[in-house]
Amino acid sequence: MSAEKASSKRVLESNNLTRKRVIVDDDFDAAISSVSSEIKSSLDELKSKLEKERQNFAKTLYKSSKECENLLKNETAKFQEIFEKFSKEKVLHLNALQDVISKYEEEKERLFIRYEQLRKKEKNMLNVHEKSSAARIAQLEESLKKKKQDDKTFSILRKTLGSFLGNASDEDFPPDD
Repeated sequence: MSAEKASSKRVLESNNLTRKRVIVDDDFDAAISSVSSEIKSSLDELKSKLEKERQNFAKTLYKSSKECENLLKNETAKFQEIFEKFSKEKVLHLNALQDVISKYEEEKERLFIRYEQLRKKEKNMLNVHEKSSAARIAQLEESLKKKKQDDKTFSILRKTLGSFLGNASDEDFPPDD
């Protein structure tokens, strides 16, 4: 019996150990399950929090992107308006400048033609004046020659008359130049 008792004691102890192990295992499983649930719950909360933060970030980014897009559209429209105004004014200024230049060129051409006409007129006037002056000088020279000739003729005539008259002397007549 003692062997039986010892054997039954061993079986009993073995059963107790197995129970204790099952209880410990059950307690351990419960603890693991509890920790696992806590970790899973914490992880789910963290996922939910991160998802909310991502959504908020995405909303903020979308809102910021839309604001930036609207500002860019407004600035692009302003720039386009200013550029078109500049282009129109540039065309107007270039046309005005071209008009001024063409008027200047026309005036320059007109003045050049007038200058050429005045130059020709002056040349003609100088030529006419030169010819008339030369003619007058020639006429005066001719007149002077004629006068000298007449003076010589008159002097000869006087001398001849004086010799005919006989009483007249050369002193009564002044000498001829």
